[in-house]
Amino acid sequence: MVERPVIVEAPCRSGGRRVRIDDEILATAYSLHDLTVFLQDAELVGGDEVDVAESDLIEWFGGGPEVWPRQGGGPDCWAAPGEPTPL
Repeated sequence: MVERPVIVEAPCRSGGRRVRIDDEILATAYSLHDLTVFLQDAELVGGDEVDVAESDLIEWFGGGPEVWPRQGGGPDCWAAPGEPTPL
């Protein structure tokens, strides 16, 4: 697997957290499970949610892997191409 920096941004008002790889927006994750699936699909991790939560590859902003608010919180976030814009 290729090591590329992964940025998980602070939660936005929708409760999601935008995920970037290098400077490209990958998706908006709403749970650690979402993030794990996105990173597995991008072939950046091969493990489970525990592996993702403990990965040195990920830089967390606005809280670590345990912070996934349902609603409210930070600024609006933008959806990745092909993904619906959060309400």
